[in-house]
Amino acid sequence: MPITFQYNKTYQQQLGRELKVRENALPTLIAKESALRVEVAKAKDAARELEANIAKEHEELSVTSRLWMEMPEDLVKISKVDVDVRKIAGVKTPVLDKITFDISRYSLLAESAWIPDGVEILKRFAELKITLQLAKKKVTILEYARKKTTQKVNLYEKVQIPEYKEAIRKIKRYMEDEDNLAKSSQKILKVKIAAEAAA
Repeated sequence: MPITFQYNKTYQQQLGRELKVRENALPTLIAKESALRVEVAKAKDAARELEANIAKEHEELSVTSRLWMEMPEDLVKISKVDVDVRKIAGVKTPVLDKITFDISRYSLLAESAWIPDGVEILKRFAELKITLQLAKKKVTILEYARKKTTQKVNLYEKVQIPEYKEAIRKIKRYMEDEDNLAKSSQKILKVKIAAEAAA
């Protein structure tokens, strides 16, 4: 939206202050945008790596799929997921802190000997899946923050700063013209008064 302005010194100073705020903020915003670009790329790489690990783990488990039929149903449940918050370039992102599992009681004598190892495999697999969900959420949050920062950089750089500069220039020119007119009027008046005094 174009700036509407008044042709006076006070308003010129106000525009000057607002321009300075934007000019001072711009380098920080550009640095933040650049940092967020890097962090988005890192977060995407981390998510892809987790997906690859899950696919590999899944493939390894599929070899022993018959054994998993011996696993008692609902043996391993997730009772609580603690998520921490980590700031990246001033943006809050989720990080897995801890998963609390609820392991049903089972008899070591009645069940297959591999069941305790199976429990650990399921826990590790669940942790990978939750970590992946959080990694994808992190990518979404960082991409949104980067997009918003880019919009703000563009707004300052391409719209507001040029508009403020142009407004200040117009006010300056107007006030100079007013000053010149006033001086010219004074000179004409002096000449007229001098001419009348001489006559």
